[in-house]
Amino acid sequence: MRAVRPISLALVLVLATPLSACSAQPGPQAWAALVCTALSPWRSEIDSLTSRTQQQMTTKTTPGQAKENLARLFDGAATASEEARVGVERAGVPDVTNGDAIADGFLGSLAGIRDAYGHARSGIEALAISPAKTFYDEVGKVVERLTEEYEKSSLDTTKLDSVELRQAFDSLPECQ
Repeated sequence: MRAVRPISLALVLVLATPLSACSAQPGPQAWAALVCTALSPWRSEIDSLTSRTQQQMTTKTTPGQAKENLARLFDGAATASEEARVGVERAGVPDVTNGDAIADGFLGSLAGIRDAYGHARSGIEALAISPAKTFYDEVGKVVERLTEEYEKSSLDTTKLDSVELRQAFDSLPECQ
């Protein structure tokens, strides 16, 4: 059996490292599919929570019940947003120009949305439930702040710097 020479081994390692780094980055179609798959349950959960929050805002409940329900809804949205962020993080960095910045943009958006829901939960939990009118006025302010923070962080795939990713997001069924 022939021994591997140290220089040959070093050459193999030097050449293998860039190749493995390239192969670790998913192409535009694969990355978009991974991202959309991670975001799909999140979108459904956010839609459901948004609907339930609107119902809470119009349904006659006691301030204590409303406070508990809204805190639970916002906590669920924060948790769902973090799960989506982790899923997008697992997708890695797309093999496109500015892939790092694009992936970071998605992660930053989801972290911002997660934080917006967390702030809303904290805001609701901090409210006094009496007097009722004041409580509901303050809930309105918390929801306004949530909306502002959410809009600042929202995902906008139309502003991607990559034509390949934009095409992938537009064409994949899991992204529709």
